[in-house]
Amino acid sequence: MTVAAQSRLEPPALSTRRLLDAPLRQLLDELDVELVDSEITDPGFFGAFVVLQDGSRVLSMPGGRSEFERDTAARMLLAEGLGLDAPPVPAPLEVTRA
Repeated sequence: MTVAAQSRLEPPALSTRRLLDAPLRQLLDELDVELVDSEITDPGFFGAFVVLQDGSRVLSMPGGRSEFERDTAARMLLAEGLGLDAPPVPAPLEVTRA
């Protein structure tokens, strides 16, 4: 999983409970994050959260994964990328910053 940021973000006011419990589509809308399909097919790649120079936010995730896997990876990437107070990413997964 990858988090890339062009600029420093202020974490949005979002509780850990809301991050984990809200329907993902609603959460993405609230956080103004665009979800796009990635062309990366590596099984070890779960997605990338990117803040572009204009401040827009993109969550790029590979297609063909289970709904559970996509949902879980999306929430982990959002938490890391937005600096939210959330449980750490479990081993053996890791989030890298580019």
